[in-house]
Amino acid sequence: MPLWCGRFAKSLPTIGVAAGLLTAVLLSSPARAQVAIIVNGDPITVYDIDQRAKLMQLTGQKGATRQQAIDDLIGDRLKLSAAKGYKLEITQTDVDNSFANIARNVRSTPEGFAKSLEGAGVNPNTLKARLKADLAWSQIIRGKYQSSLQIGEKEILSTLETRNAKDVGYEYVLTPILFVMARGAEAMAESRKRDAELLRARFQDCKSGIPFARALRDVVVRDTIRRNSADLSPQLRDVLDKIEIGRLTPPEVTSGGVEVFALCEKKETTADTPARRALREEMFSEKFKENANRYLKELRKGAMIEYRQD
Repeated sequence: MPLWCGRFAKSLPTIGVAAGLLTAVLLSSPARAQVAIIVNGDPITVYDIDQRAKLMQLTGQKGATRQQAIDDLIGDRLKLSAAKGYKLEITQTDVDNSFANIARNVRSTPEGFAKSLEGAGVNPNTLKARLKADLAWSQIIRGKYQSSLQIGEKEILSTLETRNAKDVGYEYVLTPILFVMARGAEAMAESRKRDAELLRARFQDCKSGIPFARALRDVVVRDTIRRNSADLSPQLRDVLDKIEIGRLTPPEVTSGGVEVFALCEKKETTADTPARRALREEMFSEKFKENANRYLKELRKGAMIEYRQD
């Protein structure tokens, strides 16, 4: 998913009383159907431009100009035109799933997220149109430049050495322990967290602690799992780094209850490390952007672009 998506969490305002009126005014505006630009036969309206400018502002591009919004929209039209040439279809389900992922990242539902956008003066379909172009473009670039996007292990190790980066990871052996709560019993969360903290205080090692946890009422000990530190978020790695082997992580409230993890083993590994994973993603992103920008320029040179308005 594009990086700009993550900026919503800090940018979305609360929904005002005037949100519905604002949306109604936007939807009824003559600008909605007023064509400003035609790209390969596909129109861009004044309304599209105004909406894209607002979306860019909302996603952190505070200094975005009208011309930048126009260039952004022309780029999207070219991306979708290229997708047609490759017979690549992005379905409404694909777009809705991407929209829902963004909503989840800002801890909202698709419906709640859509209302937040409307409250900021942005029609949700404006974002969905951008997502559709991004989804198509990602598939095109990955397919067209597949070989040049490959990143070798030697290249990664050489760069890490140049940067003097720490190249050590860990493999964790964890046993999840769940303090069960019935659905709709959120009021029990604090009580269950206290129960979990009591277990943490007396849990000294996995050999004796896990059988003890299994004997507790309304407690489920799940199957042991193995996780590489490269697969975990920096926040979770930080939590595990502070836990001694044989002890429990701080309790967290989940949909099923209050959960802790017993850290039963921890050993160093160089098979895959957080540093390698982060560098691989960084290098891929740079190569992707370089190829994408070059191809978009090629498409624009060969495009039929007619400006109806200044």
